[in-house]
Amino acid sequence: MTEAKNVLGTKLEVCCTSPMTGYYRDGFCNTGGQDFGMHVVCAQVTEEFLEYTKLQGNDLSTPVPQFNFPGLKPGDGWCLCAARWQEALEAGVAPPVILEATHIRALEVCNLEDLQKHRVIRK
Repeated sequence: MTEAKNVLGTKLEVCCTSPMTGYYRDGFCNTGGQDFGMHVVCAQVTEEFLEYTKLQGNDLSTPVPQFNFPGLKPGDGWCLCAARWQEALEAGVAPPVILEATHIRALEVCNLEDLQKHRVIRK
């Protein structure tokens, strides 16, 4: 298996481990054959985005204990579906992105320039 790359062409970095994110719940925005949503955009969620995605039928702010999901709050890191991030961009509510932790496959759906405009640098 080859090392995963980010949208900058370098080694994919961890997105978030608290809460634990990623399709594989390993903290990385990796993807694979079963990940039909392509959870590859490492975003720092905002209140506006959480409200938007809830209205689209994907409530990320409410805890779901049976799936060990704590619910997200503004500022949390999360691997978003590339298509949802793109929809949020078009709706004017795209959350900031950590490019170093965003999988290169995000570029199949999102434009690198748009991702760069929403870049946030990790502290």
